[in-house]
Amino acid sequence: MAKAAKMIKVEQTGSPIRRHHSQRSTLIGLKLNKIGRVAELSDTPEIRGMIAKVQHLVRVVGK
Repeated sequence: MAKAAKMIKVEQTGSPIRRHHSQRSTLIGLKLNKIGRVAELSDTPEIRGMIAKVQHLVRVVGK
């Protein structure tokens, strides 16, 4: 039987205003675009890389 995918919760804490367009696009890719939004995403290396790119705008809430 397959194991369930690990999930990670990410909350946006910073504004994308006056940020580079690639950081805005990364936030949209993470299903975030407003301060206070929380998205539950699968815990993959790709998602971890996206979080690292905008680490100053988001925080990991839980796993």
